[in-house]
Amino acid sequence: MNIKKIAIVGGGTAGWLAANHLGKMAVNHDHLSVTLIESPDIPTIGVGEGTVPAIRQSLQSFGISETEFIRSCDVTFKQSIKFANWLDNTKHAKDNFYHHLFDMPGPIGEDLTRLWLLKKGKPYAQSVSPQHAVCEAYKGPKTIRDAEYRGHLGYAYHLNAAKFAKLLGANACEKFNVEHITANVGKVILGPEGEIKSLETDTKGTLEFDFYIDCSGFASLLIDKALKVPFVSKAEQLFVDKAIAVQVPTAADAPIPPFTIATAHQAGWIWDIALSNRRGVGFVYSTKYMDDVAAEEKLNKYLGGKLDQYQHRTLPMTVGYRERSWEKNCVALGLAQGFLEPLEATSILLTDFAAGFLADRFPTTTELQSLTRDRFNHVMQYAWERVVDFIKLHYCLSDRTDSQFWIDNRLPETMSAELTKRLSLWQSFVPNREDFFSKFEIFDLENYLYVLYGMESMPEVGSCDIQINEATLEQHKKLELIANKMADELPEHRQLLDKINRYGLQKI
Repeated sequence: MNIKKIAIVGGGTAGWLAANHLGKMAVNHDHLSVTLIESPDIPTIGVGEGTVPAIRQSLQSFGISETEFIRSCDVTFKQSIKFANWLDNTKHAKDNFYHHLFDMPGPIGEDLTRLWLLKKGKPYAQSVSPQHAVCEAYKGPKTIRDAEYRGHLGYAYHLNAAKFAKLLGANACEKFNVEHITANVGKVILGPEGEIKSLETDTKGTLEFDFYIDCSGFASLLIDKALKVPFVSKAEQLFVDKAIAVQVPTAADAPIPPFTIATAHQAGWIWDIALSNRRGVGFVYSTKYMDDVAAEEKLNKYLGGKLDQYQHRTLPMTVGYRERSWEKNCVALGLAQGFLEPLEATSILLTDFAAGFLADRFPTTTELQSLTRDRFNHVMQYAWERVVDFIKLHYCLSDRTDSQFWIDNRLPETMSAELTKRLSLWQSFVPNREDFFSKFEIFDLENYLYVLYGMESMPEVGSCDIQINEATLEQHKKLELIANKMADELPEHRQLLDKINRYGLQKI
């Protein structure tokens, strides 16, 4: 039997990303339609304001102009995550930091990782990519003359999540004929085989579809409330479970960091994301190691004693993911599928990845469902587990001893068997491509290198077969010259954004 009608329950970034991926797929199938049902009473959470470079490919595939996107969503460029104070400041610099850059190590030729391991000296990111110098100079990744979605360096974006959802919604409806219904889903009706048969709404009556996408956020109306799919908690590996979020206005001429700042504290970390007109700041912490009063005091100190001047809200975080993302005729995406924490912008990343994967292999007949469902669940479980490993990596590598939070994060029982094996291997060997055998890793070799060596977790050079040739030495000299040139010649970040808002970028 053909699947003809797809319902997406929930809007926001997750719902409208799904609507664009599935709507784009559906235009090639005459019998297929996509409807998004959005509650008028549930606002966008609005915390997911950071992205990773993969979002550029999705936006371009949706036919969204990068100029329009930047203009309408308060966008700034993100070239890195700058991790501050994740190491013990008595053993390292008092204000220690490292960059997880979005450019590959050695982007202009030879990989300089092995040379850096022999010589060290400068920080790893500074030694292998010109982007470090560009970030520290607060420069943009491109010029006004570069085409949309093209740049001198790898980049993603910071954005206003509510405005982003609105832009995605308009695009899905106008370009891909997605129907938008405003209503509250009051009851989910199940069929004889336990599948979802229909939805009872407050303003549109009973609505029946063939396939359902749960983008209802933490409420998980379909995958949890109706289908009872178990939740796999990751609280024993990732300790943080609460965040205080605040928006801080900035001056119209204030410099804009082209990176997210992630500053560690005694029981977690602080995100600081600069948009064109404000900063989004969040204090992420574990209630096992810090109470709410202490958390507010710490955030107030970070904001220079001005927390009371701004509205702020406390967000509980249930860390983990659904045991099965696809159950019967329903797929969960976004927060309904799972949530880890804001570190490394994994929420939008996993949503975009899962929605794109589903659209590429969408079963247009019920006969294909079981085959594609099993494959989807296998891939998503693997992807979630590896993302947990990558986030845990930041905590377990820290040598901070100023609180039990950091000490406990290094306990072997709080790490997965896979992460433990990899870390043991990398004590004697330099990580290589073969250590990441699946294309569903999400975070790959380069991401691990920036974090491992940014946090000074290095193999014993004496036990490694490290050989350096003349080409590598020449590449090292050339990279330093290029870094200085880019830092001098690329436009200041705010200046670039002002020009894009005024003139626009070149169309591809």
